[in-house]
Order: sequence, then structure tokens, then C-alpha cells
Amino acid sequence: MTKDNPNGSPLDEDFVDPLSDEVPSPDVEALVAERDEYRDRFMRALADAENARKRADKERRDAEQYGGSRLARDLLPVHDALSRALDAAGDEQRAAAAALIEGVELTLRELNNVFAKHGIHVVTPAVGDKFDPQQHEAMFEAPVPGTVAGSIIQVMDNGFMLHDRLLRPAKVGVSSTPAS
Repeated sequence: MTKDNPNGSPLDEDFVDPLSDEVPSPDVEALVAERDEYRDRFMRALADAENARKRADKERRDAEQYGGSRLARDLLPVHDALSRALDAAGDEQRAAAAALIEGVELTLRELNNVFAKHGIHVVTPAVGDKFDPQQHEAMFEAPVPGTVAGSIIQVMDNGFMLHDRLLRPAKVGVSSTPAS
């Protein structure tokens, strides 16, 4: 049942010399196929694990950057109210309640500082700018002489961006004047 090799140690009769030119037996072919299948499975599992790691890393970064977007959206009306209060105060009110007006200005400035610290900035369109549906919401359309169709004719509310994402579009009126 055993053959002796030149060194005198017994070898199993089923031993296949990997350096020989003999055609491998069907058992070896099955083992090679099984090995290739396991290698393929391993490579796919490795790729899946890498994809899961990248996806989790992206989700973590997104959570860091955009996790506070709900809170930020809830604070936007506070910013609007403080801005409207300052805009509504005329010279008479400013003289009569200078300390109150100064307090509202300081509060709005601090809110803007907190917004800037967290990547929130105001989108402030101007009358005459071109309407951009990515940043503006058209509240109405009206034919206004002397304007170009698609240009902003009135700004109702400023918009806000969180890093590169829109939190709230600016609310604007748009000219629908037909081309002459």
C-alpha cells in the first residue's frame, strides 16, 4: 500500500505530486473548484464588508453634518420673527425703546452666530435676480412691466441652507411678463 521514495520514507499511494505533468484526478478537480468557490465567496464577503464600512462612515458623517436639521428648521421662525420685529420698528419706536431694540438686535446677531457655527446660512435673493427653483419657492407669478420673465419681483421670506442642503427655500414672487 505504500511506495518508498528515494529517501526511504513511505508515501501514500493517493499522493499527487504538484510538480508532475500528470492530469489531476476528478477528486483534485473537485477540490480546486471548491477552493475557487470559497475564494469567490470570501472576496464577495470582503467587498460587502468594505461597502458596509463605507456606507456606515458616510451615514456617520451625514448625521454629524445634518443631524440637527430638524432643530434648525424649528428655529427658523424665531429668526424670521426677530428680523420682522427689527424691520417693523420705526425711528419713533427705536427712540422710545432703544434698549429693547438693542436687545432684539443682539439676540438676532447671536442667533446668526450660532447658525454660522453649525453651517446654516441665509439665502437672501434680491429683486431682479433670476428665479432658481433649487433655492426659491414661487409664491405667485405676475406680469410686471419693465421686468424679464422669470426674474424675482418680490421677496416674502429668506431661505436657509444647512451646509449644501436646502433647509427652507426663499419665498418669492416671480415676473411672468411675456417676451416682447
